[in-house]
Amino acid sequence: MVGVQERVDDSALIERSLHDPESFAELFDRHAEEIHRYAARRLGGELAEDVTGEVFLIAFRGRARYDRTRPDARPWLYGIATKVVSQHRRAERRRNHAMAKLGADRPDGFDERSADRLSAELLQPRLARALTRLSAAERDLLLLLAWADLTYDEAAEALGIPVGTVRSRLHRLRAKVRRALGADPFAAEEGHRG
Repeated sequence: MVGVQERVDDSALIERSLHDPESFAELFDRHAEEIHRYAARRLGGELAEDVTGEVFLIAFRGRARYDRTRPDARPWLYGIATKVVSQHRRAERRRNHAMAKLGADRPDGFDERSADRLSAELLQPRLARALTRLSAAERDLLLLLAWADLTYDEAAEALGIPVGTVRSRLHRLRAKVRRALGADPFAAEEGHRG
């Protein structure tokens, strides 16, 4: 079909930006919202915009070192985001501690469609408490898998560790989360991750 332009993969876009820096804006347009959501979940909305800006500034400055054999830049961007979040770790800890202290009081009268949301909201303080008990490496892995929906291979790439390390950390992490929540949050997803 004439006039229909094929989408260029992230790798080609990054390579193009080496000669045409303005084209990096397309990478930002593709992934900024997702990185912003991840940062907001980790640190709260007040820091998310700054973190997102930092992530893309670092990515822009380091784009010449991007591994262009990888067509999807999401793991690379999440790796940068994880490092930037670690610089703001105190804010994340304060947020998790505050969420852990929140009561699960909700008014009566929710309809059936709200049951899932209510269950998640009731679980939120326990989940926040469990997150505060994890090491930084475990928390980063959990949130990359759960919130960014990365595969084990993508999480390994984002964190700069072997996929075997992802699997062993996740094994230990499951036991901790299971004790804290009384359930294994990854049991239903195991088949599609590996």
